[in-house]
Amino acid sequence: MKKIRVTIWNEFRHEKRVPRIQEIYPEGLHKAIADGLAADDLEIRLAALDDPDQGLPDSLLDSTDVLLWWGHCAHGEVRDELVAKIQARVLSGMGLIALHSAHFSKIFRALMGTSCSLKWREIGERERLWNIAPNHPITQGIGEYFELPHVEMYGERFDIPADGELIFLSWYQGGEVFRSGVAFQRGCGKVFYFSPGHESYPIYYDRNVLTVLGNAVRWACPLRRIEVTCPQVKPLEKIGE
Repeated sequence: MKKIRVTIWNEFRHEKRVPRIQEIYPEGLHKAIADGLAADDLEIRLAALDDPDQGLPDSLLDSTDVLLWWGHCAHGEVRDELVAKIQARVLSGMGLIALHSAHFSKIFRALMGTSCSLKWREIGERERLWNIAPNHPITQGIGEYFELPHVEMYGERFDIPADGELIFLSWYQGGEVFRSGVAFQRGCGKVFYFSPGHESYPIYYDRNVLTVLGNAVRWACPLRRIEVTCPQVKPLEKIGE
């Protein structure tokens, strides 16, 4: 069985600096996600912003089928040349899953072409995620909805392109709604944005969240990589005078 090569990238800053967050994710958000996704068909590697090459050397990117991205306080530190490399690989087929505050990451905004702005509030309110695409591969094993007891609220208007396929729609205890799971096609690559995952709450231990992420990894895995070129070609048929 050929394994799906998954790279989970994380800033890995909050977990080092804030004791309360370190208690929740002592080895980092990316390690908690990796442990929760572990399966025979996945080969999972971890990467972080402070690693050499900001965690993503060419050799790792070239051997990645699906990249999960969690960023928050250090979006601006990600080098533009790295963003360009990731974008090129997505356009040629690599899958990308943008997690929570990665809506404001350089790579997600580059692929969307919009500001990706939203409303937010952090008071630990309840979130109900409605599964509005029950036949989609990403929602398999998920019921009509599931709930998270304490989250950071993300609210509309979410400035993303209109071509996204809506997978989950969230309602929050404070009254807002949000497009919390949206799937896109960019070039030959698949992109999925999934909003649950604030660092102050143990969301990446939730079984429903991990089920969604596992499904998303398998959905986003490319069947093949296609080099993006713009060749001059000869006609297949003879063209008369």
